[in-house]
Amino acid sequence: MDSFGNDIFAERETLFVEVILPLSLAINYTYRVPFDLNDQVAIGKRVVVQFGKHKIYTALISAISKNPPGVYEAKYIIDIIDSEPVVTPTQLKFWSWMTNYYMCNEGDVMSAALPASLKLASETILVLRDDFTDEIVLTEKEEIIISALKKQEKLTVNDVSKLLGQKTIYPIINHLLEKELILVAEEVVQKYKPLLKSFVTLNDFYTDEENLKELFNVLEKAPKQLDALLAYLKLQKLNLPISKEQLLEESNCGVSALKSLTDKEIFKVMKRPVSRLANHDEEFSVNFQLNTGQQTALNLINQSFEEKDVVLLHGVTASGKTQVYIKLIEEIIQNTDGQVLFLLPEIALTTQIVERIKRYFGNAIGVYHSKFNNSERVEIWNKVRTGAYKVILGARSAVFLPFQHLKLIVVDEEHEPSYKQYDPAPRYQARDASIYLAHLHQAKVILGSATPSLESYYNALQGKYGLVEMKERFGGVQLPNQQVVSIAEETKRKTMVSYFSSVLIKDIDLALSKKEQVVLFQNRRGYATILICATCGYTPKCVNCDVSLTYHKSSGKLHCHYCGFQQSSVNICPACGSVHVEQKGFGTERIEEELKLLYPDITIARLDMDSTRTKNGLQQILTDFQEKKTDILIGTQMVAKGLDFDNLNLIGVINADTLLGYPDFRAYERSFQLLAQVAGRAGRRADQGNVCIQTYDADNRIIKQVVNNDYEGMYNDEIAEREKFLYPPFSRMIFLYVKNKDSHILDHAALTLANILKAKFGKRVLGPEQPLISRVRNLYIKQIIIKADKHTAIQKVKDALRETLTQFNATKDFKGVFTQIDVDPY
Repeated sequence: MDSFGNDIFAERETLFVEVILPLSLAINYTYRVPFDLNDQVAIGKRVVVQFGKHKIYTALISAISKNPPGVYEAKYIIDIIDSEPVVTPTQLKFWSWMTNYYMCNEGDVMSAALPASLKLASETILVLRDDFTDEIVLTEKEEIIISALKKQEKLTVNDVSKLLGQKTIYPIINHLLEKELILVAEEVVQKYKPLLKSFVTLNDFYTDEENLKELFNVLEKAPKQLDALLAYLKLQKLNLPISKEQLLEESNCGVSALKSLTDKEIFKVMKRPVSRLANHDEEFSVNFQLNTGQQTALNLINQSFEEKDVVLLHGVTASGKTQVYIKLIEEIIQNTDGQVLFLLPEIALTTQIVERIKRYFGNAIGVYHSKFNNSERVEIWNKVRTGAYKVILGARSAVFLPFQHLKLIVVDEEHEPSYKQYDPAPRYQARDASIYLAHLHQAKVILGSATPSLESYYNALQGKYGLVEMKERFGGVQLPNQQVVSIAEETKRKTMVSYFSSVLIKDIDLALSKKEQVVLFQNRRGYATILICATCGYTPKCVNCDVSLTYHKSSGKLHCHYCGFQQSSVNICPACGSVHVEQKGFGTERIEEELKLLYPDITIARLDMDSTRTKNGLQQILTDFQEKKTDILIGTQMVAKGLDFDNLNLIGVINADTLLGYPDFRAYERSFQLLAQVAGRAGRRADQGNVCIQTYDADNRIIKQVVNNDYEGMYNDEIAEREKFLYPPFSRMIFLYVKNKDSHILDHAALTLANILKAKFGKRVLGPEQPLISRVRNLYIKQIIIKADKHTAIQKVKDALRETLTQFNATKDFKGVFTQIDVDPY
């Protein structure tokens, strides 16, 4: 009551917000809003909440109501972080669809979607940047945090709360992140340093005209310093910050003159962070002409878009699909205020294509992928949200960005397995997710590939998608000449040199003599696939997984490619004491070593996961090859993904058999796609390229279809098999993985669960069975497969499966058993 007897709280409403927490929780939780924060709550804003007894998290508001939760008393939210929503309503609809379709939790989607800097928690570790500068203005509370970090090196968010004696500390931390003074723990691991530039300002004393005239007189005897001052005054007229680099270039005075002016306190030099993102020309210009085939394809795509939301562009390798994409993007940018998402399967593609596309679209383009640290991702996130970026090139995670006016999605190399996320949840397929994302935005989708997935090609032939084909290479260049070499025959004739046939050696010699470059493909990294004792057959295995260890000569260690376990290599068998431990199989590292023995005077590089771990490692390898500093590039399947080099005319496949024979219904399709894509890197300009495929199985159907460029033949063979045995696209598949540290408990649990599912779904349930790798990270694994034909209502299957798993997970006997769902596991 106030002094007049009025109830000052009478008109106050009690609001409740449902929030998504960045945790794998089956439900979202509701929190109460303090009265003084009522006018600040909005869907898509981040809030600080307590979850559990002690932990504090950044959560996201997904709904606002006046109704309290029925089964528990709602806690108050602690604070609201944002002045504007960081997630759009359309994004939340997308998250909800992904949660339902891929049978995960909304917290899983939030964790995948938001950069780490947008989801701070009480245990998040904060540290000062290595390049911290005292020159940025701080508030009193920010100063307290920075002072503590100087003394203690690191603080948790909880520590900061205690230090300031308040709970509402997340906005303060957010400001320090925005000022680029601190890092969160994930960024420390990546050891990323932001770009700092030195900027020059004139001492305020010389802004007075009389003082400036006097300075001119003083500097008459120091002409270099006078030049620097005159250059500064000239640049000052542009009303832009003046960098040290810019001033030196404009004045040509030299570093010593600038240092003298700084020592005399005439100039002040301060380091300031600048955008980490590449800056290109402001204007864009698409200044090339499509050839007849490309223009026809563009016209047909636009015609198809009048009736279809999705169009498949099936164009042979080097047919010029990228130029068609560019023209489509140009139409969107010039004629609307729309945005375009250009999806790429791998970071390897991003490096080359961004260089190609930025020539046309300048500052309108941004790049988003996992090699960027969290600070960069937040900056890109905000530029997409504000519409500063019109075009985003990105890997699969780019589907989560906050687009405002999305008009077109391009999915390049749509067949690539890299679009599928396997671990952790959400286990989404970015190609399929992008089609639903486009639906939410009423946008169009173009799927492009020289070797489309069977599902996409089937959908196009059935009329669900539009279909446009480009059957000739750009400029009339012929498809590469492909030759199959039998390793067995060459071995029999004793003409193999290490892992290289006489035919491949001859081709390499010819290419090098013509100053042409060579790419050799081997789909295994490392030095030797396994070590094996010739006396007793012992093979070193991972202590955590059911796999043999791979020998890496560069480190001298045995590595597990599943969990990261490493141990020293063995020369004496630990089982029988024999010294006859042999290296069997070979990877890219072994190929590199053998090749250097054969060609000691040429430059050889390797492109695989091991050689591209650093942030710019991949770009450097590709740049060196582009600039002809490298003669031979050896790589895993990374070399198959859309790379385009003028001087590359020979591709060698060291052993095609490593791709065939996997126990997977997609094995032949994937083998065809990978071999055809590798072959397509050769001879993409004037001359016809050459491809040499080495194999023990020269009569293999898939290899013959690759050599004959017979995609339709492969499709017809495989689609008939799929229809006969009810595999996609004639069914929908869900893989259910059951895991436990005890194999006996797992066997019982998996069999129990499979029997419950068989009672519900009958013969559509297969298993339980052991997957190819039956133990990873000390967890034994069993697999159950659910196949629903295309006439079955898949949502009913998912609902029944979710209900079954809820009951199963609540069973005491199976408390330590983990279940993992993978919808569309291919």
